[in-house]
Parts: sequence; C-alpha cells; structure tokens
Amino acid sequence: MEFSHITVLALFCLAFVRTGAIPSGEDYWKYVWPNTPLPEAFSDLLLPYGKTNSLPIRVEELNQYSTLFFPHDLYPGKKIVLGNTQSVVKMVRPFTEPRQGVTDSIWLKNKERQSLDDFCNSPTAIGEHKHCVSSLESMIDHVISHFRTSKIKAISSTFDKNEDQYVVEEVKKVGENAVMCHRLNFKKVVFNCHQVRETTAYVVSLAAPDGSKAKALTVCHHDTRGMNPELLYEALKVSPGTVSVCHFIGNKAAAWVPNYSVDRPCVI
Repeated sequence: MEFSHITVLALFCLAFVRTGAIPSGEDYWKYVWPNTPLPEAFSDLLLPYGKTNSLPIRVEELNQYSTLFFPHDLYPGKKIVLGNTQSVVKMVRPFTEPRQGVTDSIWLKNKERQSLDDFCNSPTAIGEHKHCVSSLESMIDHVISHFRTSKIKAISSTFDKNEDQYVVEEVKKVGENAVMCHRLNFKKVVFNCHQVRETTAYVVSLAAPDGSKAKALTVCHHDTRGMNPELLYEALKVSPGTVSVCHFIGNKAAAWVPNYSVDRPCVI
C-alpha cells in the first residue's frame, strides 16, 4: 500500500483521536510499519527533551564515520583498521577529544564549529539535498514524502564500540541514492537526513579478531565534487570530482532505501 506522508499522518492522528490516547513517535512507527522493529540508530529520538547526553556519540565511535577508502577496497579478505592512518583504508584526522558538530565532516569544511541552526540552514553541497528532523514522526514523514511510498526500509550499522580491527567477509549492495539520516553531535537530538546524488549503499559483513561479527553500512559516492578537498587529500591524496570514494556510516545513523521484498525484514 502506498500513501503520501499527509495521508499517513492524517490516518494516524484520526486513529488516536478515536481512542483518546496520546500518540508518540514509537506509536507512529508501529502504525506505518507494524511488523518492523525500530532501528536502534533512531532510539535517541524517543528520549524526553533534555534527557540526552551532551555528547551522544563517543569519540571512539567517530572513527567509524571517518574511515575513507576506494570502492576497490570492498572485497572479502580486506583488513580494515578504524582510526589507523597507516592502514590502506584510512581514517581522516583521528579524533582525540570530544567535539560538537556533525559526525560526517566530508561534505563541508569546519562543520564541527557550526551551531545547530547554522548547519541546518546552511547551503547544501553540490548534488546534496538535506533536511534536519528532530522527531521520529518528522523523519518518517520526510522519507515517505521523498520516496512517495511507505515501501521503504532502514538499514544501520552494528559496529562494536570497543573494536577497531576487522576483516571484510561479504559485500552486499542494498540500493542507489539512499537517504542517509545521521545523528548530529549537538545537545539537542536532531538528525540530518540528506541524499547525495550518484551514490551506492552497501552492507559490509565484518569479522573481528575475537570472532565477533559486525555489519557496516557503507556508502560510495560517485560524484565527489561537493566533498571537502582538504579531507579527501589528507585521507586518499585525491581531489574532489576525480574518483569515487566510500565511507562507513556509524551506529548513530541509518540509510533509507526502497523495500522491494515483502518477505525480508525491513531492518538489517
């Protein structure tokens, strides 16, 4: 079944008016996707206002977002060390202290110095469309409106917060031109939902030395003209717009893609 976001919201509100209940973001999710669990990546959106930590993303986790590599590095047997600048798969500028700002710093310079309002109201990069959302309901409305259907799925990573060494076991393509929703690193819970044209999303199966497994949501950008030239050169010695570049997406983010199968779970 397909709905416009206005129709979904109207039906949802009408259902709760009839029961007299007070709807929540989790209720809204269950109304739209009753058989799909809520991704852990979006759990911060369910916290009462003011109850979140000032730094919701740990310094160690930022390594997940900042490891840049080329598409040909995605193959079984490839060794990956997050945050190790000597690795073939390189991390951009290791973080040594907490900082507020945007976790994904590859699109614009000095994002970590911007305020929340500055970032959300700033111009987009080349080929980028973005929208800041501060509630689960607004995120659902946004992605349904974007894809013009509720037949979509959210895919997120399952990195071990204390592990930084992995070996690639499998690479699975999950969609083109996904809408990425990143948790921003501000005191207020806000996600940046953006789409960058000419991208391919993958789920990469990883194995740690202790035998534990992880799933890494990975995005490869084929149009890199809008990327930060300093970071690209520092990590890969390339310039924007010259080659395709990939990066992992950490646990506090998810990718939205069309869900063509009703038999498979909608959350990976």
